[in-house]
Amino acid sequence: MPVERSYAFPELHKGMDHDHYDWSPLNATRAKIEWPNQARVALCVIVTLEHAEWKQPPDSYQVPNLAGGYGWGPFPDVTAWSHREYGHRVGIFRVLDVLEKHGIKPTIAMDALTATHYPFLVRHCLKRGCEIIAHGISVNRMITSRMSEAEEREYIRTSIDAVTRATGKQPIGWLGPESGESARTPQLLAQAGLRYVCDWGNDEQPYRMKVPERELHALPVSLPLDDINALWDRHVEIDRYEAMIRETFETLHRDGERNGRLLVLNLHPFLIGQPFRIGCLDAALDYIVKHDGMWAATGSEIIEWYRNLRVGIR
Repeated sequence: MPVERSYAFPELHKGMDHDHYDWSPLNATRAKIEWPNQARVALCVIVTLEHAEWKQPPDSYQVPNLAGGYGWGPFPDVTAWSHREYGHRVGIFRVLDVLEKHGIKPTIAMDALTATHYPFLVRHCLKRGCEIIAHGISVNRMITSRMSEAEEREYIRTSIDAVTRATGKQPIGWLGPESGESARTPQLLAQAGLRYVCDWGNDEQPYRMKVPERELHALPVSLPLDDINALWDRHVEIDRYEAMIRETFETLHRDGERNGRLLVLNLHPFLIGQPFRIGCLDAALDYIVKHDGMWAATGSEIIEWYRNLRVGIR
């Protein structure tokens, strides 16, 4: 989907440089969302399981500041690689235990290499009742505009097929590694049969994306609360991070009295699953679940509710 802007008629674009969705301010003019049981806030916790490759594949792309300090030199970066793998070996179980303690069923964003090479983790997540969504091939292979359309289609299909083979069920959600997209990614995700995407962090409610075929919704992640963005990129202290989660929920809960809000936390077990950080997540979630008017759900449950609700509010 190419970027098109007509400066002769800016009112047609409402400030945006693309046509992936309709611009819609979240104020009194937007139709009201009511979550199940009059909940004010829908909470979705995404746990990202992504594999860091020992050697970066040719012609692939990863962000220069990839969390974990992962770089390429004349020798394997064992420290960074093993830091990442800590999440698959240790952190994931600690995170899932905390979520289960608070009655929160997570959405697992799983890349193709994890789905293929870590069958124990796949079985463990399925036993816990987690939803598993597609998450590209690896954290070292992002979608970018350098790809041809055929290459991007194959990339998406490889990710979906790996999760489908591992779980026995085709995923319906997508979170790109490092939220990487090209200008045509939403339409390709929809054509591949995916129904929601978590790469866009521009709202506090789900919304429908404009795709020429099928249907695709955005489930916006709260980027400032993403543990990589907060703890690694911005070096937020762990006590402050816990307070940020609580303060975010407080504001959303207050605003949700007028119109339902959404809080999507994206967590990485190699970071938040560390022994000195897990207590922060435990305390923040304990604070949230003690509130009335909170609905904890998977990504697909939230999107399905929103789709059905939209039928009645058009």
